[in-house]
Amino acid sequence: MTEAPAIVKVLVPAPFAGALDYLPPKDGRVPAVGARVIVPLGKRKNAVGVVGGYAERSEWPANRLRRINAALDDGALIPGELLALVDFAARYYHYPPGAALAAVLPAALRRPRPLPEEAPEYFRKAEGSDYQPRAEAVIELVERLRAAGDAGLAVAALEAGDRARLRRLLARGAAEPVPARAMKDPSWPRKLASGPIPGEGGQPASRVARLNPEQHAASESIAAALGQYASFLLEGVTGSGKTEVYLSAIDEVLARRLQTLVIVPEIALTPQLVARFEAALGIPISAYHSGLADGERLRVWRSAAAGEAPVVIGTRSALFLPLARPGLLVLDEEHDTSLKQEDGFRYHARDLAVYRAQKLAVPIVLGSATPSFESLANVKAGRYRQLKLTERAGEANPPAIKRIDVRGQRLEAGLSNALLDAVGRHLEAGDQVLVFLNRRGFAPVVLCNACGEPLECSRCSARLTWHRRRGRLICHHCGAERPLPTACPGCGAGELVGLGKGTERLEDVLGERFPGVKILRVDRDSTRRRGSLGELMREAASGKARILIGTQMLAKGHDFKALTLVAVVDVDQGLYGADFRAAERMAQLITQVSGRAGRGARAGEVLIQTRHPDHPLLLELLQRGYAGFADRALAEREASGLPPYGALALIRAEAANEAAPRNLLAGAAKLFRAAPRLRVLGPAPAPMLRRAGRYRYQLLLEGRERKTLQAALTRHYPQVLELPAARRVRIALDVDPADLS
Repeated sequence: MTEAPAIVKVLVPAPFAGALDYLPPKDGRVPAVGARVIVPLGKRKNAVGVVGGYAERSEWPANRLRRINAALDDGALIPGELLALVDFAARYYHYPPGAALAAVLPAALRRPRPLPEEAPEYFRKAEGSDYQPRAEAVIELVERLRAAGDAGLAVAALEAGDRARLRRLLARGAAEPVPARAMKDPSWPRKLASGPIPGEGGQPASRVARLNPEQHAASESIAAALGQYASFLLEGVTGSGKTEVYLSAIDEVLARRLQTLVIVPEIALTPQLVARFEAALGIPISAYHSGLADGERLRVWRSAAAGEAPVVIGTRSALFLPLARPGLLVLDEEHDTSLKQEDGFRYHARDLAVYRAQKLAVPIVLGSATPSFESLANVKAGRYRQLKLTERAGEANPPAIKRIDVRGQRLEAGLSNALLDAVGRHLEAGDQVLVFLNRRGFAPVVLCNACGEPLECSRCSARLTWHRRRGRLICHHCGAERPLPTACPGCGAGELVGLGKGTERLEDVLGERFPGVKILRVDRDSTRRRGSLGELMREAASGKARILIGTQMLAKGHDFKALTLVAVVDVDQGLYGADFRAAERMAQLITQVSGRAGRGARAGEVLIQTRHPDHPLLLELLQRGYAGFADRALAEREASGLPPYGALALIRAEAANEAAPRNLLAGAAKLFRAAPRLRVLGPAPAPMLRRAGRYRYQLLLEGRERKTLQAALTRHYPQVLELPAARRVRIALDVDPADLS
């Protein structure tokens, strides 16, 4: 506690442009900057805010100011560096700073109560226990606890089923929590304190010795930059061993008793990466993502803040974890659109990670086989240093990629005879096959064969998708669902048919064509149950499932050694997208999913079905690879002034009636057209005019320079919010939008 000045500036979770002024608590003392306090806010009596600073006076009269109710923390809970990061992000994305801070804090820190006692985060096998489990899954968990030793197994790295099994082991006395003092030993990692990493036979060995020359050079470059800011783009073909480079660099960070934060785009990648890092580094790894319970997220947050978590792997929200001893930031699959938050606080984790690394004076590594055009442009401008891995690690070779022209062919649920024959050939050889289609469900369109009318969502400008397994029609945009009717709602005829193909239909067709072959479908429907994704990934990696069917959940980061064939069912939907980034994403997706093939000893093959085999973008990608495709596309972007050679912002407005958002954005367009060197497009209907019962319009702002756009937003966006029509409309600003729909 410190003696408080007259005014306390408090960041509150509400749409205010800055901190609010409060009087100190009745005792005249307030916590330090970064402490949580309970304040009255509007009609709420107990809102949780964070002290952002102090002032000698307020612009409001004293009788208008309210008093802080109580302090929740004795000292600063949120470090100043993190407050500064959120403040910068709020200003750049023009989002209320208090609301931004609330969006990135764990839920447990947003409740009006003191921090709870820390629950155990690591568990080990109990000494002297003679419990002999019979279930295979429990036996496996006991072995993992035994292998973890005194350091313990991180509960955050366990799937839901394993957590339930751990509770049973604790009840039987077969497992025990690791004492807190063991985890807080400042000599972590203990094995590094006494010498090199143990190799086979107990002999010292260096991880660097196992790297090929390109990996070694990349690792050395990163290690040489430790202790200062540097941005590296680690561009490696799929299967080139980027993770080994990360691990080698992290070895050096650990040796300096510093922390590493690794950000991945998908929750699906987190458990397998945690397991791989723990096996390679020999230390407990912390995981942080939205799939964890609130208590687990809080434990990791506190552990990182105290410097007790040497390595944290998490999704985009992990960017805002406090780090007591930061040493290195790693952003894997830096091109992935999942790194952009698409609602509420619309930040991009990649861009903020680079900013944070600069402020922390630590290096950052951005890894990808298909780098974003933004990162490639930063390499060309000299802001990033490019590290290339051009060959697959070990003996694996790049897969052979072929096109299948399906024009005029008879297709079975979208599958050509050539593709089905290839699947059979690889199965006969004892290999694993991945059939890729980025569309879930059974049929994306259901229509009446009598009148021709499709069944549409009553709340969206979209057709309903038939999910035959559940017997439901589902809107993939608003989530509305209803049973499949027995007759057409329009004409009453009972002739409803499903058109098109989804992953469910592929599962049926392939099951009939290859009876007795185990098929695994991985999409959002098959992974709805908590913990199911991890189970499916383990089954896929084991090779027991011979045919994998999936959406983009299977396209990146997974290493299936037995997989030799990747069949892309429909590439055409990515060739003609309305978004100017459609071609870039198509190229990334094809390259990423193709990279799943042939990562083991056997050669890989990739088949791409298309009705446009001579499309110039597709030919460019297949003939010159992703790098050649990107060079040509970047030149076109520069000529047109589109990102990364220009800056965009999208103002979206929606309401229950169509006129309100259109009229509001018409007023906004007049304001922004007064700004110099700014192009204003719209207002125009969104590509999907109606979603979840609300009409959507948007206004696109283009600036040749980022500072031009930011100046216009700073001046005019607050004016937009004050327009009379704004009271009847939901408004959202998206700076650097990743999706224009």
